[in-house]
Amino acid sequence: MAHLLGGENLTVSYATRTVLDGITLGLEEGDRIGMVGRNGDGKSTLMRLLAMRATPDSGRVTKRSEVNIGYLDQSDVLDGDLTVGAAIVGDQADYEWARNPQIREVMGGLVSDVDWHANVHALSGGQKRRVALAKLLIEDHDVIMLDEPTNHLDVEGVAWLSRHLKTRWRPNQGAFLVVTHDRWFLDEVCTKTWEIHDGIMDPFDGGYAAYVLARAERDRSASVVESKRQQLVKKELAWLRRGAPARTAKPKFRIEAANELIADVPEPRDSMALSKMATARLGKDVLDLENVSLDFLGGEPGQQLFDNITLRLAPGERLGLVGVNGAGKTTLLKLLNGEIQPTSGTVKRGKTVVTAVLTQEVKELDDVSDLRVIEVIEREKRSFNVGGKEFTAGQLVEQLGFTNEKQWTPVKDLSGGERRRLQLLRLLVGEPNVLMLDEPTNDLDTDTLAAVEDVLDGWPGTLVVVSHDRYLLERVTDHQMALLGDGKIRALPRGVDQYLELREAALAGSTITGGGNPVIAASGSSAPTTGPSEAEKRDARKAKNRIDRQLGKLKQQEDKIHAQMTAAAADASAAGKLGELNKKLKDLSVEREALELEWLGALEVLGE
Repeated sequence: MAHLLGGENLTVSYATRTVLDGITLGLEEGDRIGMVGRNGDGKSTLMRLLAMRATPDSGRVTKRSEVNIGYLDQSDVLDGDLTVGAAIVGDQADYEWARNPQIREVMGGLVSDVDWHANVHALSGGQKRRVALAKLLIEDHDVIMLDEPTNHLDVEGVAWLSRHLKTRWRPNQGAFLVVTHDRWFLDEVCTKTWEIHDGIMDPFDGGYAAYVLARAERDRSASVVESKRQQLVKKELAWLRRGAPARTAKPKFRIEAANELIADVPEPRDSMALSKMATARLGKDVLDLENVSLDFLGGEPGQQLFDNITLRLAPGERLGLVGVNGAGKTTLLKLLNGEIQPTSGTVKRGKTVVTAVLTQEVKELDDVSDLRVIEVIEREKRSFNVGGKEFTAGQLVEQLGFTNEKQWTPVKDLSGGERRRLQLLRLLVGEPNVLMLDEPTNDLDTDTLAAVEDVLDGWPGTLVVVSHDRYLLERVTDHQMALLGDGKIRALPRGVDQYLELREAALAGSTITGGGNPVIAASGSSAPTTGPSEAEKRDARKAKNRIDRQLGKLKQQEDKIHAQMTAAAADASAAGKLGELNKKLKDLSVEREALELEWLGALEVLGE
C-alpha cells in the first residue's frame, strides 16, 4: 500500500502538560482508522496536526505532494451569510451537480430535510453540522479526517454515513481517520484503532470490539488484572461476546481468546435479580400511558404529535427509544415525568414512583457551580447503595472517572463531559426508581461511557433511554421501541436494524424535497391496496403460532450452545471446539432472523 501522509516525533505541550510526546505514525492507502481515548488526551490535536491545520512544538508532518486532505472540525466553519445550497455546492447550477450520483447520494443522506435556500446562520447546530459534512463529502479527497462526525446525527444518519464511508473507495484506495465516541460506528467502519493516552499512541488491528480485547490482553500482560480499568474492560468483553453475533463474527475478533479471558466474568447484569429489587422498590404499577393523544405544543388544535398511544412500563424494565427528529422522543419523556399533560387519554403513576430525568442540557448544575464535585454529591448523602453494594460518596464519584484531584474541582471549571457525568451522578444519588436519559452519550468518551454503563448495570429500577447511540441502546436496554413520526409508537423485536428497515420502507418511492432541496430519491408506486382477506388472516395466524414455537426451540438450542461454549472456554484442550460451536451459533442466528422476518410479515397481515 502506498504511503499517503505521516507524522514524525510529534510533540505538543500546553503549559506544564505534554499532550503528545514524540508520536510517530502514518496513513497508508486503504487505511480505515478510528481514534479513541479519554477527553483531553489529544485526539483532536493529533488530527489537526495530520490535517496540517496546526503546527507541532517539535517534529513534522509530511505528505505526498498530490494527496488531497478533507477535514471536518468540531467547530462551525461555514459562512453564515451563504444559503445552504451555496455553502455546499458553491455557484454550481442544479443541473451541473445533480448529474453526479455521488453528490446526489450525499445530499439525500444528509440534507434532504434542510431548506436549500435558507441562510446558514438560521440553521440549528445539528443542521449546520450536516451541511458542513455534506460539503466535505461531495468533494474529491484522498484522505478524509472527521472529528466527531456523528454528533447531531440520528440513528439513520449514522447508518448512512457508515455505508458511505465503506463504499466511498475501493478497499485498497483512499483513507480516513475518525474521532468519535460512537462505538457501533467504530466497529462498523474501522479496520484499525489508534488509542491516544499519556502522550503516546498505541495501534490495534480491528474496530472497537477487537480493540477492547487487545487492550485487555495488553493490560493482563502488564500484570494489572485487578485494576478497575481492567475489570471494566472484562465486563465490556462479556457484553461483546454475549451480544450481537455480528461482532463476534469479525475475522480479527479472536473469540477463543475472548472466551478464555472472560470465562469467570458474570453477565453484565443479573436481570432477574434486578427485576426483583425493582419490584420491591416500585410495586406492580410504574408508569402507564393509556390511549394518549397530544397536540403539537404551540401548534394548531388537532395537529397531533401522538395519536392514541399506549405504553406501560414494568418494574425493572429497560426500554430504549429511537425515532426521527421531531417525532416526540423528548416530549414522551416529559409526559412520563408529568411535566406536560396529554390532550386526551390518561397517564397513570404508581404511588411509590420517584422519577429523575437526565436532559440534553446541563443547566441543572448552574445552582451548584461554585461547589466542588465531592461537595455536590455529599450534600445529598455520604453513602449509597448501588446494586446491593455500599459506596461512599468518594467511591461513587471515582467510579465515574473523577480522580481524587478532580473531586475537588469547582463545578464551573469542569469540561462538558465531566459536567454530564456529574449530572448523572447527582440524579442517581437522589435514589429515583425510574430513570430517564435523554441522549446521555453527549460529550462522553468511550472509557467514560463504559463506566456509566457499569453503574447502570447495577441500578435496580426502571430505565428509559433516548439515544442515537446504537451500542449504548443494545448495551443497557433489553428492548427498543420506535417513534416513526406518524403519531404512533412501535415495538422493535429486532432492535435498531428493524427500525432502519422500517424507515427505509417508509421513504421508498418518495421524492426527497425537504424545504426545496432538489434531490430526487428512487421512484416507486404508492397505489392503494385492499386489506387482507379472512383466509389470509387465518393463514397468517397459523404461521405466527408456528413461528412462535420454532423461535422457542431455537432459543433453547442457543442457550445450550452458550453453556457448551462457557464449558469449553474453561478447558484449554477444547479450544478447537469453540470455533465449531460459534459456527453453529451463527447458523442458528441466520435461521432465527429469517423466522423473525416471516413473523413480522404475519403481524402485518393481522394488523397487529
